[in-house]
Amino acid sequence: MTLSKAQWTEKAALIRPEGRAFIAGKYVPAASGKTFAKINPATMLSLGEIASCDLEDVNRAVANSRAVFEAGHWSRMAPKERKLRLVRFAELILQHRDELALLETLDAGKPIANTYHDDVPASANCLRWFGELIDKVYDEVAPTASSTVAMIRREPIGVVAAVVPWNFPLLMTCWKIAPIMAAGNSVILKPAEQSPLTGIRIAELAIEAGIPEGVLNVLPGYGETAGQALGLHMDVDAVAFTGSTEVGKYFMTYSGRSNLKRISLECGGKSPNIVLADCPDLDRAVEASAWGIFYNAGEICSAGSRLLVEESIKDAFFEKFECFVKTIRVGDPLDPETQMGPVVDTKQMDRVLSYVETGKQDGATLRFGGKRIAGKEGCFVEPTMFENVTNQMTIAREEIFGPVVSAITVKDLDEAIAIGNDTVYGLAAAVWTSDLNKAFKASAALKAGVVWINAYEAGDITTPFGGFKQSGFGRDKSIHAFDKYSDLKTTWFALS
Repeated sequence: MTLSKAQWTEKAALIRPEGRAFIAGKYVPAASGKTFAKINPATMLSLGEIASCDLEDVNRAVANSRAVFEAGHWSRMAPKERKLRLVRFAELILQHRDELALLETLDAGKPIANTYHDDVPASANCLRWFGELIDKVYDEVAPTASSTVAMIRREPIGVVAAVVPWNFPLLMTCWKIAPIMAAGNSVILKPAEQSPLTGIRIAELAIEAGIPEGVLNVLPGYGETAGQALGLHMDVDAVAFTGSTEVGKYFMTYSGRSNLKRISLECGGKSPNIVLADCPDLDRAVEASAWGIFYNAGEICSAGSRLLVEESIKDAFFEKFECFVKTIRVGDPLDPETQMGPVVDTKQMDRVLSYVETGKQDGATLRFGGKRIAGKEGCFVEPTMFENVTNQMTIAREEIFGPVVSAITVKDLDEAIAIGNDTVYGLAAAVWTSDLNKAFKASAALKAGVVWINAYEAGDITTPFGGFKQSGFGRDKSIHAFDKYSDLKTTWFALS
């Protein structure tokens, strides 16, 4: 990236975000005319007004999505044609890289270095990967007797609602809509009200890519209005949700109260990051562990928010960890040198700071951080570390979703596994060890959807991502994502 802070700031001043809903290929206001203000969390200045959609808008979008699906303009389009359009969509994302990176930075407070280098390219790669996959997924013929032929085919589900979170707005959107559309479905995107701008913007790029009107509709709004209406709608066939476990449970009840629509959930986490005494490279573990909790201001569902360190190395590890964290540059997200920006809004900042106070009251030792950063207008929270934490403390059990790590000392791997599994969540875990036997033992024993060995937050689009227990079910990324958005149909031919 060659642009300076001044150049990004100049570009940002020219941005005029679109805030309307996108239905049937056009930007439209909410039927009620209601809007809500979108605030930049780094400056607390307004970015504009966003359409506040509700039941009437949901009904209109679902009717349009259903009509388009049944007409077959996309659902029955030749796979190679759908592929070309999704790949073109990915190319357009990259062509608008500066704009989308800026929208993401202004909207969610994410550093421009991250949105430009990580989020936008990864989003385009996701669309391209699923586009390329479309004409490479084969149907099956069952091994039956010679007097019969049994074909097993994947068919699109129909109308799928994608309800995405505010921490990685564009990337999570693409994790959902890419396989949904690749499978031939119509999709209604409900971006988080805290960060709707990139989801609204890319709807227009989908049309430019040749994706038919109505295949992708976008409804900004609140969870209790637009989100609930989608969850309860009798003509929505499935909901793909990423967000808190609490809200995920709502969608389960909405399914039962309506049409038993298929639900897939990627929910909260309280992931254990286990560093053993035989860690092969302590400095690398320190750096990865720091970014495992402080990247994106800790607003990551799989963040390593519980740091479990073997007793014999804890002093050395914690000292190195604190020294590394002091080098993290927190500041203006439009500065390419910034490594950590604000949390998403004042509500989330207050939530994080309240957990800091709870940690103190419960007897944990605040090693560093714990305060709102003085002298900054926005929602900036210091990178924060507690030590002398027990796994029964609130800060070790509840998802904070901010730059706060709880350090727990363990005697050995067995205790680390027991503590690591002592949680309602099961999204991710990591183990740092030189012992291959310990690595395999930990991988088998830890109840998590992904277990990293000598790494944290590693992976790419080819590997599935999702959780166990109350972290949800169903997988994003990889070919396994197709399972959520397609049905298997068997056709049995009795031959004469």
